[in-house]
Amino acid sequence: MTDLIRGTPGLVRAINNRTTLHLLLKQGPLTRPEISKITGLSKPTASQVLARLEEAGLVVSHGVRKGQPGRVPETYGINPSAAFVAAIDVTPEWIAVRVADIAGTVVGEAEVPAPETSTRSSVLKGLRAALSQVRVAQVPRHVVIGVQGAVDPTTGRLEYASEADMAGWLLPDVDRVLSEELGVPVRVENDVNLAAVAEQTHAAADCPDFVLLWADEGIGAALVIGGRLHRGFFGGAGEVGYLPLPGAATARDAGRFGRHGYQELAGGETVLDLLRTYGVRGADFPDAVVEAVRLATETSGSQAEEARAGLRVVAARLAVGLASIVTVVDPGLVVLAGRLSAAGGEYLRELVERELRVFAHSRARIRLSAVGDNPVLSGALDLALAAARKEVFGEAVPGAGEV
Repeated sequence: MTDLIRGTPGLVRAINNRTTLHLLLKQGPLTRPEISKITGLSKPTASQVLARLEEAGLVVSHGVRKGQPGRVPETYGINPSAAFVAAIDVTPEWIAVRVADIAGTVVGEAEVPAPETSTRSSVLKGLRAALSQVRVAQVPRHVVIGVQGAVDPTTGRLEYASEADMAGWLLPDVDRVLSEELGVPVRVENDVNLAAVAEQTHAAADCPDFVLLWADEGIGAALVIGGRLHRGFFGGAGEVGYLPLPGAATARDAGRFGRHGYQELAGGETVLDLLRTYGVRGADFPDAVVEAVRLATETSGSQAEEARAGLRVVAARLAVGLASIVTVVDPGLVVLAGRLSAAGGEYLRELVERELRVFAHSRARIRLSAVGDNPVLSGALDLALAAARKEVFGEAVPGAGEV
C-alpha cells in the first residue's frame, strides 16, 4: 500500500502562492474577490496570499478599478520589476537584443553591428555592447542567446558551426564561460530551435507535435514533440542542412562544411541561381522569390509559365528534404519559416504541401510562420522568461515557452 503524502501548511501556502502568481501572469490585474472566485480560495486565504506576495515583492497594487457601483475594488498584479530577462540574436551582420520584465512586457530593444572578427574577446565585446544599449533597474536574471549552431550537452561545446564563422564561440562549456564573463546566467541555443519555441504560441498553438522548417540562406529544422523541444542526445536534432539527398553532392564530395546535401539543393543561393535559369531576376533570393510569385500570379504568357515552373522546382526541392523528416517524426504540423518561406507566401506553401503529399505518406498540415517579428528573439525571450519565472515564482508556475 502506498503511503499518502500529506500536505504541510508550508506546502499548501507554496501551492496557493504559485497558483495566484500563475493566474495573475495569465489574466493580469485582479481584485481579491476575483482571485478568490477563480482559484476557489476563501476570501481570507486569498487576502493572506496577496499579503505574502506583496511582502515578497512579487505582487503590487495596480490601484482601484473605477466605474463600478458599490465599494471600489483594489486590483493586484505581478510586480514587473521583480526581475528582468534578455534575449539576443547573433548573426554574421548584427547582434540584436530585447529585454523584458518578469511580466513579459518588452522594455527595450537595440541592435549593434557584429564584430568584424570572430574571436573570444570580440564576441564578448559585442555581447556587452548589445546588452548595454538597453538599461534596466537591475541585471537581467537570465539571458538566452540564439546562434547558428547547437550546444552539445555532453561536452558543453558549440557544434554544427564552422570555425571560419564561429571561432570565437567554440569554447569548452560555452554557457558557463559566457555566464562568468558577462556576470549573468547565459544559455546558448540554436536559432532555429528558438524560432520553433516562438511558434508554440503562434502557428503551432494547437499542435504539440510539429516540425519547423527554416528555409533561408541556410536550411534547418526544429522538432517539437509532446510540446517540448527535442534537441537530441548531442544537441543536433534538426541540423538537416547537410542531410544527404538525391541530386545533391555529399560530404564525401564537398567536405564537411562544403556545399552539399539539403543546403545545396534548396538553400537561398541555390534558389536564386535556379530562378535565374527560369528568367526570374532579383537582387537576392527573397527578391527573386517575390518576383517569381508576382509573375506567376499577376501575369500571363510564357514569362508567367516560366516563373510557375521555377517555383514548382523550388517547392519540390524543399519537399524532398521535408519528406525525410516527416517520415521519421510523423508530426501533425509543419511550419514553414525563414525568408524564403516568407517571400513565397501562400503560393509557395501550397506547392510545398502538394509536393510533400507526393513524396511522403504524411497528413501533416503545412502552415506559414505566424510570428510577426524576429522569431529568434521571440523564442529566446520565451525561454528566458520561463527560466526566470521558475526561479522567482517557483517550479509549479509555468512560464512562456519550454525550458
